[in-house]
Amino acid sequence: ILGRLKTLLVLLAEKIEITAALPVMAFTHLQPAEPTTLGYRLAQVAQDLLLDWEALGRVRRGLKGKGFKGAVGTGASYAELLGSTELLIEFETRLSTQLGLPFFAASTQVYPRKQDYYLLSALAGLGGSLYKFAFDLRLLQSPVFGELSEPFARQQVGSSAMPFNRNPINAEKIDSLARALAQMPRVAWDNAAHSLLERTLDDSANRRTLLPEAFLTADELLLTTERIVRGLVIHDRAAAHNFSIYAPFAAIERVLMALGKAGADRQGMHERLRQHALRAWADLQQGLPNTLVD
Repeated sequence: ILGRLKTLLVLLAEKIEITAALPVMAFTHLQPAEPTTLGYRLAQVAQDLLLDWEALGRVRRGLKGKGFKGAVGTGASYAELLGSTELLIEFETRLSTQLGLPFFAASTQVYPRKQDYYLLSALAGLGGSLYKFAFDLRLLQSPVFGELSEPFARQQVGSSAMPFNRNPINAEKIDSLARALAQMPRVAWDNAAHSLLERTLDDSANRRTLLPEAFLTADELLLTTERIVRGLVIHDRAAAHNFSIYAPFAAIERVLMALGKAGADRQGMHERLRQHALRAWADLQQGLPNTLVD
């Protein structure tokens, strides 16, 4: 997982450098807001994934085993077998070194199940970052925006019903799998919280599928995202078209600041500019050009 994530971060870094100065319109509340660049938008994706890299690294470095502590974690039977508590400590230390795995100082019949919760939470956090990237891509691939597309093979069929369709199947798959991964820490929480006294077995059956499925899901999420980023299609003209339509609205803030510096009443100027903007919006909704600059 860490290896695939590293590959993805390097690919994103390359895309960020290429698109660092490509202006696009930024949207808040799905409404045009202010200008940004595509590189800056991708940098936020990479920043989230870097946080995931750090979280997964902390979990990986902190993984521990139960050790050789017997049926309830006291190690009494091992101490009796070896002859003393001191020899038990030496025995565990040597085995820990050979395995390359630290042991918890205190355990029960099993290692603390809280470790599973931290692990799955880190994987789910990674899924959340990839989910947002894929969801944003689905929005930007829609005809409303049309600025980006996931790779689409020459012989690929977008829909069995609509021959013209270009469904974002990979981005949708990412969101589908990440949504399932997000639920897994809750099961791990229950396993940890319900490990009554020194052990129950009501975690055993679900852990047989929970842990491998979490890793397999994260693996597929990263592979699919890597394919998207490698083949990401940037529609420069569509981005420029959207920018030309909505950028004049973003310029209002600069105009308002300049008017204030010149001594005009800010509230009065705000109202005048608002009225101009509303008329321009009305023109856009009728399919006319943005008249705000005029």
